Amino acid sequence: MEDPRKIAALYLFLKRNSRQNARRRRSWIHQVNQQRNQLGEFHCLLQELRLDDDRFQRYLRLTVAQFDDLLGRIGPRISRQDTNYRRSISASERLSICLRYLATGDSFRTIANSFRVGVSTLCLRLQLLSGTHLMANMLSLKPPPSQDYKGTYSLVLLAVVDANYCFRVIDVGGYGRTSDGGILANSTFGQALRAGTLPLPADQTLPGADHRGPQPHAFVADEAFPLRKNLMRPFPGRNIPRERKIFNYRLSRARMVVEDAFGILSSQWRMYRRAMEVRVDVAEKCVKATCVLHNFLRHTSTTARVNNPTAEVEPLPGLGRVAANYSGREAIRVREVFTSYFSAEGAVPWQDSRLS
Repeated sequence: MEDPRKIAALYLFLKRNSRQNARRRRSWIHQVNQQRNQLGEFHCLLQELRLDDDRFQRYLRLTVAQFDDLLGRIGPRISRQDTNYRRSISASERLSICLRYLATGDSFRTIANSFRVGVSTLCLRLQLLSGTHLMANMLSLKPPPSQDYKGTYSLVLLAVVDANYCFRVIDVGGYGRTSDGGILANSTFGQALRAGTLPLPADQTLPGADHRGPQPHAFVADEAFPLRKNLMRPFPGRNIPRERKIFNYRLSRARMVVEDAFGILSSQWRMYRRAMEVRVDVAEKCVKATCVLHNFLRHTSTTARVNNPTAEVEPLPGLGRVAANYSGREAIRVREVFTSYFSAEGAVPWQDSRLS
């Protein structure tokens, strides 16, 4: 009679082999995706669109020259080597897949079918691209995300915009419901602003108003943010003196640059018009990627449509009130100086007509 231990070992060996055979892929690449080089969107449609710069730009939001410029900058970082089993996806195709997702916000499966790549391959490509080069020089804050009653995450983009509609500082995070402390107070930028550790320029006198003394450089914000020495917000209420109305108008006029920048961002990258069906960390990377791409387009585009935005762009939804209005004496004094200046030495001819 055979040893029971040998029979048990043989049984376990055969069972393990049967499981491995069952799990083994019948094909390394799906037969539909095997024709990617012949029928895939990158190898067919996109190559035809390169002959028409306007259509190419509408498709990927970049001109052919901008696409090639960007590919030359990040291509070596997103390239992968071929293996004995399959050839890797080229850096140009990887970039096209990422840009197409950001430009449309379509589902991963839709874009994967169009480009004839696997869904898991597309997810990895998107994370690699948005998580390497495009995240450079961005401030980030990642508190524990919160869900609303529908089970969806809210993702807030807090940004500083310059006069050329470029994002200078961004802070992205999933916050859900925000307390009176506010998003600004919890961000890295807000903490540095409050502590006075931001590398801001030295105080300077206002043009034609040396007698008012040096004044600090300040960010402009709406009523959702607190008044600080370096952060100006409008006066509250409607029945306020004329000087304060002028200050609110001048502040609002400067703030339109920020509104236009957010409008351009959401108009260029249509993923902001849809619910992003991705993980929170991937969504954060996508937001950061679009901000850097926005700056890239601002610096490399020469068309009037991009360089001269109008009020027709639709802005992203605002935050509402996110911070308490406890202002220090120095902040109140600085705002009063600007208020007097805008009604005297710094007045513009048309401001009175805008008050009615």
